[in-house]
Amino acid sequence: EIDSQVAGEAGLCTTVINTFTAKKVDLIMANATGALQAAANATLEIPILGTSITEYGVALSLENFNGTVGGNISGTSDLAPLEEQAQMILDLVPTAKTVGMLYCSAEPNSAYQYNVVSAYLQGKGMTVTEYKFSESTELQNITTKAAGECDAIYVPTDNTIASNAGIVDNVCRPAGIPVMGGDAENANYEGPGAVVLPGAEGNALWNLYVPD
Repeated sequence: EIDSQVAGEAGLCTTVINTFTAKKVDLIMANATGALQAAANATLEIPILGTSITEYGVALSLENFNGTVGGNISGTSDLAPLEEQAQMILDLVPTAKTVGMLYCSAEPNSAYQYNVVSAYLQGKGMTVTEYKFSESTELQNITTKAAGECDAIYVPTDNTIASNAGIVDNVCRPAGIPVMGGDAENANYEGPGAVVLPGAEGNALWNLYVPD
């Protein structure tokens, strides 16, 4: 028997997980960071499998994370090869001098990706600017600001942006700003071309819009 519950927003994850623990289910499948965190806080006994989790150490605040959570938690990761993706920005948009990093600050995994990618690009002499927002209602304004100030925009694996990729596309395409992201969901908004890279899901699509 499978009991599938959609929380809709992070604040409801705890309510859903508490329902599962009250039922004493045999297994909890936690999709995305908020669900995993709620499940981890709710039970030490029921096995938990995480999915759509970028970095378990960050999601669960684990120090010296070595790739194994232990206890009752396991799962899969969608962490992309971040430095490889950062290099692709340099290769595909060689004229870019400033890169905007667009992500949701409510997602700790996105902040982790920002730190890795920005450090790599800065090491290559690029200027990197952080554009973070806390709610999806802020996405259009922050994307508009980034498009007006940067030569290219990078979007990490970010659940909030993946659910609202059309907003980013609708702002950046008319502005002629290249947008690159490691999330396969963004492939729904392809520009003139898309490059297939090894990534989060084996053959994750890297969405690329480059002005003609």
